[in-house]
Amino acid sequence: MEKGNKVNKSQLKKLFARSEVTVIAAVLALGIIFTAFSDSFFTAYNLFNMGRTAAIYIFIAIGQALVVIVGGMNLSLGYIGGMTVVAAGYSMQVLGLPPVAAVLAGLAVGVAAGCINGVIITTLKLNSFVVTLATSFIFTGLINGISQGYPYNEIPESFTFLGREGFLGIPFLLWMAAIALLILGYFFKYTVTGRRILSTGGNVEAARMSGVNTNKMIILANVGSGLFAAIAGLLWISRTGSAQPSTGVDWMVISFAVAVIGGTALKGGVFNPIGVFFAGFLIVMVKNGLVMLNANIYYEQAYLGLILLLAVSLDSIKSIMNSRKLKQELKKKQQA
Repeated sequence: MEKGNKVNKSQLKKLFARSEVTVIAAVLALGIIFTAFSDSFFTAYNLFNMGRTAAIYIFIAIGQALVVIVGGMNLSLGYIGGMTVVAAGYSMQVLGLPPVAAVLAGLAVGVAAGCINGVIITTLKLNSFVVTLATSFIFTGLINGISQGYPYNEIPESFTFLGREGFLGIPFLLWMAAIALLILGYFFKYTVTGRRILSTGGNVEAARMSGVNTNKMIILANVGSGLFAAIAGLLWISRTGSAQPSTGVDWMVISFAVAVIGGTALKGGVFNPIGVFFAGFLIVMVKNGLVMLNANIYYEQAYLGLILLLAVSLDSIKSIMNSRKLKQELKKKQQA
C-alpha cells in the first residue's frame, strides 16, 4: 500500500510538473470562479467572443515563441503587426486592391520585417533585444508616416467573414489557431529543420559543432515570427472590421505572457503547443472576467504584468529544482 501511494504521488507530481496541465487546471479554476460570480460569463455569446480573442493571442504568442525558442526575443512583434495592418488597409482603401492582394501585401511586409531582424542579428552578431528594440522604433515611424494616425475603415465585408463567423459554434479564428499549433507541433517534433531550430535554442555552440547552420535557423525563426505577427494583424482586421494603426501596441506583454505561461522556455529549445493554446484562453479569461466583475480596467496591464512575472518566476523555480535533483542523483551515484 505504501509503495502504491508513493508511486501515485510521484505520478501526480510528474503530471502537474507539465506546464500544459498547470495551465489547463488554471483555466478550469478561473472558469468556475468567474461563472460563480457572473451570470453572463459562461454564455455562448461570451465564450464565442473569448474564443476569437484567444485565437489572435495564440498567433501573437507563436510569433514570440518562435524567436524565444532560439534563445532570442522580438520586441518589434507588435509593430510588425501594426505595419501589416496599415499595409493591408492602405492596399484596400487607397489603392483599391482586392482583399486577396491586400493579404499578400500584409504577409510580405511581415516576412520582410522578420527577415530584416534575423539578418541584422546574425550578420552583425548583435543581441536580439537591441536589434528588435531599434527596429520597433523604425516600424513605428513607418506606421505613423504612412497612415498619419488615421484608421482605414473601408474594409470589404468579405474580409471580415473569418473574424466574425464560426463553424459548429466555434470561431473560424480558433479553428485556424488550433490547426497552426498542430502543424507547428508536428514541425518541431518530426522534421529535421524543426529539430535543428530547437537544438539551436537549447545550446547554440553544441548545435554549431554538430553541423547545424545556426545563423540560418535564427533567421528562419525571425521570419516565422514576422509571418505570424502579420497573420495576427490581418486576423485582427477581420475581427474588428477596421485597420487601426494602433494595432499591436499592447502585444509585447501578451506575446510573452501567453508563450511563457504556455511552457515556452525562456532559455530556448522548448515549444509546447497545448500549453500555448490554453494560455491564450487564460489571459483572455483574466481580462474578460475582470471586466465582468467590474474591476478597474485601468489596472489591466498591471494584472497581466504580475501574471507574466509569476510565470517567469515559476519557470525559474522549476529549473532550480530540476538542477538540484540532478546534483542529488549524481551524488547518490558517486556514493554508490
